Parts: sequence; C-alpha cells; structure tokens
Amino acid sequence: MIEASLRVLEYDKIAQLLAGFTLSAPGKDRVLALAPLAERDEVATALAEVTEMTALLAGQGRPPLSGCRDLLPSLRQLHAEGTFLLPEVLLDVLSSIEAARDTRNYFGERERAPLLAERAALLEPQRELQREIRRSIGPRGEILDGASFELGDLRQQLRQLRGRIKRVLEDLLASEKLAGAFQERLITERNGRYVLPVRADHRGQVKGFIHDESASGQTLFVEPVSVLEWNNELHSLAREEKREEERILRRLSDQVRRQAESLARNQELLAHFDLRSAAGLFARASDAVAPRLAATPLLELRQAKHPLLLFHPDGRKREQPVTAVDLLLGEAADTLVISGPNTGGKTVALKTIGLLALMVRSGLPIPCHPDSRIGLFDQVFADIGDEQSIEENLSTFSGHLRRIGRILEEADGNSLVLMDEVGTGTDPAEGGALAMAILDSLRRRGARTVVTTHLNLVKGYAHLQAGVENAAVEFDRQTLAPTYRLHYGIPGASNAFTIARRLGIPEEVLERAGTYLGQGEREGLELLEELNRLRKDLDRELAEATTLKRRAEQEREKRRKLLHELEEQKRKLLDQATRRGEQLVREAQQKLKEVLREAGTATVDARSQARLTAELREIGEGLTELRPEPARRGQAPREVQIGELLRIPALNTEGEVLRRDGETVELSIQGKKLRLPLAQLESFSPRRFALRGEGKIRGRIEREGFSPRLLLVGKRVEDALLLLDRFLDDALLHHQRQVEVVHGSGEGILRRAVRDFLGGHREVRAFHAADLPQGGDNVTIVELRTG
Repeated sequence: MIEASLRVLEYDKIAQLLAGFTLSAPGKDRVLALAPLAERDEVATALAEVTEMTALLAGQGRPPLSGCRDLLPSLRQLHAEGTFLLPEVLLDVLSSIEAARDTRNYFGERERAPLLAERAALLEPQRELQREIRRSIGPRGEILDGASFELGDLRQQLRQLRGRIKRVLEDLLASEKLAGAFQERLITERNGRYVLPVRADHRGQVKGFIHDESASGQTLFVEPVSVLEWNNELHSLAREEKREEERILRRLSDQVRRQAESLARNQELLAHFDLRSAAGLFARASDAVAPRLAATPLLELRQAKHPLLLFHPDGRKREQPVTAVDLLLGEAADTLVISGPNTGGKTVALKTIGLLALMVRSGLPIPCHPDSRIGLFDQVFADIGDEQSIEENLSTFSGHLRRIGRILEEADGNSLVLMDEVGTGTDPAEGGALAMAILDSLRRRGARTVVTTHLNLVKGYAHLQAGVENAAVEFDRQTLAPTYRLHYGIPGASNAFTIARRLGIPEEVLERAGTYLGQGEREGLELLEELNRLRKDLDRELAEATTLKRRAEQEREKRRKLLHELEEQKRKLLDQATRRGEQLVREAQQKLKEVLREAGTATVDARSQARLTAELREIGEGLTELRPEPARRGQAPREVQIGELLRIPALNTEGEVLRRDGETVELSIQGKKLRLPLAQLESFSPRRFALRGEGKIRGRIEREGFSPRLLLVGKRVEDALLLLDRFLDDALLHHQRQVEVVHGSGEGILRRAVRDFLGGHREVRAFHAADLPQGGDNVTIVELRTG
C-alpha cells in the first residue's frame, strides 16, 4: 500500500528531478537512492545538512564531486583471486580518491557547516594508493615507463631495436638496385613484425618471408632476411613487455583490493554529499526551505507549491509563476474536506500535501514559507485517480473501495490519508453515507485525513462535526480559470451549470436542468455561491487593510525619525548659540577689565566699577541659564569624607571636601572655597581622595588595576583635558614610566590641545608621536618622571 501511494504521488519524479542536480559521474542510480527516513533524528539531521549545503553553495560554489565514480562493480570483481583491473578502471579509482580528497577540503571549515564538516572528516585520503596509480597509469589509460624499472628497461630496448630495424629497411628502400621492386617507399607492420611492400612481379629481388598480400594480389608484404632475427627478438621483447604490464596491473589491483572497504565507505559518503548537494541546488532553484518539525502529526504549510509544477520534465525551471496555497490541518482538526468545481485544483492540493509530506520525511526541503510547520507521518496513504481492472472485473468504484479497505486496515495515529472524490461512483446518498462512515473510522484511529468531494452530505458533515473543517477552492466564474487558492471554513460550490454554460451547453438545456433541482438545492447552491463571493471580497478588503496598515506604520516611523532629527538639530543650534554667547561675554569681560585698568580710579569711581562688574556678571548668569543642564556621569554622593574629591557638573570641574554641614558641603576649588548642596555634586567611581605632602597634591585612587592607555577619540577638548589630567595622576601613582594617549587625527584640534597640555605638565619628561604600527600621529606616547 505504501509503495502504491509513492507511485500515485509521483515520488519517483522527485528523484528524477534531483538527479538533474547531481554532480557525480556515472552511477547516479546509486547516488539517488531516495527513500523516506525511518527516525525523526535522521530527518532533522538531513534537513540541517541541506540548509548548510545551501549556504555553502551560495558562498563558495559547488562541491568537487564531479570525479566521483561508481566503483562497487569493480570492487566486487576483485573478490575473485587472481583478477586484476584494467587501466581505465584504475583511473576511475584515482578519480574517486581525488574527489574524496577535494571534498574533504571543501568542507574543512567547521564554523560554516559543522554537520557536513564532521561527516567529511570520515573521508580517507588514501594518498599512497593515489601516488602509485598516478605514477603508473597515464591520463589516457596507458601504463607509464616509470611504473617499474623492468618496464622502463624493456621499452628502452624495444625503442633501440625498432630503430635498428627501421634503419636497415630504409636502406633497402633507398637502394638503387631495388628501385623498381617496391610498390611504395614505406615500412609497414604485419603480425607484429616489420615488413616492406614488394611488387608481386619483383618478388625474387627481395629475399625474405612473405607474411601477407594485398586484396588485388599486386603487393606482397615481405620480411627481409636481414631483419629476421631482429624481428624475432622484437617479438620476444614485446611479449616480456606485455607480461610486465600485467604484473603492474596485478600489483595495483592488489593495493585496491586491500583498500576496498575504505573505497566503498568513501563512495557512500560522496553519494551522501551528492544527494545533499542536489537537494541544496533544488532548494535554490525552487526557493525551498526546511520547515519546522512539529512534535505531533499536523500540517501548517503556508504558501506551498507543488514542486513538479516549478520545472519542465527535462529539469528546466518554468517561467510562468505557480500559485502558492496554504495547506492547513492543525491541532484543532484532524480531517479536512476540500470542495469546489472540477477545474479548481482540488486534486493538485491533495497531491501537494502528500508529496511535500514525503519529501520532508526524506530529508528534503520543500517550496513553502519559512514559518511553515509539519509533523512527521510514519505512513502516507493515497487513493487518487481511477483504477479499473477488466481482468478482475473491477469498476472504478470497486477499485476505490478495495484501496480504502486496505487503508482502513493499516492506518493509525501516525498516518496521513489522502482520498480524492470520496464517495463518488455510486448513488450520491449512499456514497455520501459511506464516505462519512469511512471518515468516522479514520478519526477513531487517530489518522489525519484530507479528502475532496462534490457531495453535499460530506460538506454538511464537515460543517457539523467538531474536528472536521471545510475548505473551498477558489474559482473565477468569468474566465473559468482555477486560482488554486483555498478558503477555509466554508464549503465550495461545484459550479456545474456555470462551467457548462461557458463550455457551450445550450441555455435551454441548463434551464431544464434547473427545473430538476429541488427548491432547497437551488437555494443551497445560491447560498454557497454568495458565501464564496463574500469570502473573496473579505479577503480582498483584508489585503487592502493590511497594505494600508503597513504604510501607516512606515509613515509613523518616518515621522518619529524626522522629529528626532529636528530635536537633535535644535539641540546643536542651541549649543552653538550658547558657546558663541559665552565667547562674547568673555571678550566683553576682557575688554572691560582693560578699560577699567587704563582709566584708573581717577575717572571711574569704585561704585561705578562695582556696578559695571555686577551687570556683566548678570549677563553671564543669564547666559548660563540658557545653557542645557550638564549630563550627569555619576550618582549624587550620600556619604562624604573630609579630603574626598567630588565632581561639580555645572562648573565641569572637581573640588576637595573641607567640611560637611547636613546636606551641604564646603569645597576647595583651586584655592577658593565654595558651598554647594550634595544634590548638585557627583562622586567618582571608584572614590578619589586628595593627599597633601611635600608641597604638592596627588590623587590616590582606590582601584584594583590601571590601564596605561587613554582613549580620547570623540571627546570635547575641555572634557578630554580633564580626563587626561586624572589619567596622568593615576599613572604617577602606579609608577608608570610610559603611557599612551589615543586622540585620533580629525582636524588636529584635540591633538594640539593634548600636546600643549603635556608640554606644560611638570611631571611629563617627554612626549612624541607613536610609530606607524602603533597608530602614528593618532597616538601620543608620554614619558613620565617616576623618580
């Protein structure tokens, strides 16, 4: 029964299709021994390997399998003692060995294809046998002189002897005394001996033995007496050469015999890779994917296509597109009833389900959407097509019943059953009742079942029974063309009158046929047609709504990005304006100081000077209010200690804690005192403290390690110099003699600021640009005073 289903579902055509994608040479019938796999793990591994192969094909081309040959018949021949292989067979052995070597190298990168690389590691190189065959057999199948010392010596003697014989014969041909004796001035060969063509009427002029004569009798082929002994010696050397060549072939064949098991394993592995390669090429040509394997038997194949509809019989891809169809039989239902017109594609959908299920079970990718799922069915039964038998006196209906009987005997909870036009071929009422009973029996066994039907009884059964679902094939009533799409949840109308009208059946016949339908049947057909029309309209509106939703989401994302860009531009403009204002205030302060200094107290009294200074301070404070709040780097401190260093974000500097008064601390900043609340301060992580001694202060850092490399790329000059100052303090505390400052190149502003700062630092002994391998002028090497 299983074999019959494979034949009905054209499983063998999938094997033929894959054969067109194989890369190996003769023996493809062995390479493509395609069959469903027994275990779930085998299926999962096969699909994973095909996925790896598909990626490799896209990245580095086809694997080097073209040299693979079918060696099994030759290896079986070697079982008989004393047999040896001919040179052309040995060349096949050499080709397969080199194919195994190249294939092993092809899959060498485990990161890209770990499963295939692990399998390829099992290929045995057999380098010694490869060297021996290559040294002994030439590319045209000739045995080379280097195959053995004896062979080389014999052939050298043969060449020398042939040369002597030819020189003697050439002298005879050139002799003036024998000028008229020869039919042609050439040396020929008969029975392995060199002879001359002598005219029959001059036979007595050339002494020797006649070996042959021409068809006309006008030419005799004579072996002159002068070369008789040499020809005898030549014949003897030729026999020795032949025996030596046979000895070499026996020696090489013995080596092949000893490696027979290894060669057979290699061929099995190469055949495995060839099948995976063919599956990968098929996947690329048909957009096939490996669906997810479900734990339970179910079908969720979205946008599925019948694979044989994608290609011509000769393997060329069809240009016209194939309509994708959703094939769904999930966990909520165990039976699917497909109905609709005869030309709607019901049988195609049925065969697509069965063939794709068998392909996945065989470890092959299938043309469907990547989000598809499918369970693994142990058995797939198919009752599709007519089967009449005159010899057995079986009608079409009897043939269907015989197959269904066998299905009911074997089907179980891991079976997929496909039945075309169930219940037809007999009285509709009896056929419908029989079909429903068959479906009941299959459901009790737990089988997943998909059937097609025209019977209203079966359609109603699907509507009323829980776990049974209706599906209608879509049909264009204007063009009579099937769309091959399935609409779930409603039954399909047969549209027999519509099809008949389009195909030319007279209207009076159709009207008469309508009168034979009962009122209920007419209303039922009209209702089905209306339901299908409404479903089609709903699908179209849903597609339009989905498109509009996608466009709205794209527009919303575009507006969000535009708003973000505007906010960023606004911030940059405000920042630029603030910096420009600060610069103007500083310039004004400097000019005012100069004016006051030049004017002296004689022209400007202290009260006016104080008033001008206060006004200028107010301008600066007003500008400060416009400046964005500095970004915080750390947390506001909760506990502080005398001598601890805290950061002041508003001033972009740091101060030493002198004392604390509740939530306020007094800080020392470059010799000046300032009182600030803790909420406006930040603590360093790790915490930093100031130590006094020998007239200078150094930071003591509580940390576990120190990196002698400071990265300032992308920092503003003020922030970078603050970080550089702390970095140099840390380096000195860790007794570093040399450190690196990475500032990049850019416009050179940050590099110049860093080097100006280093030039004025009293703990810096020297600094210079790094060597090119270390970054060149993008990096400054700083040498510190550590003594």
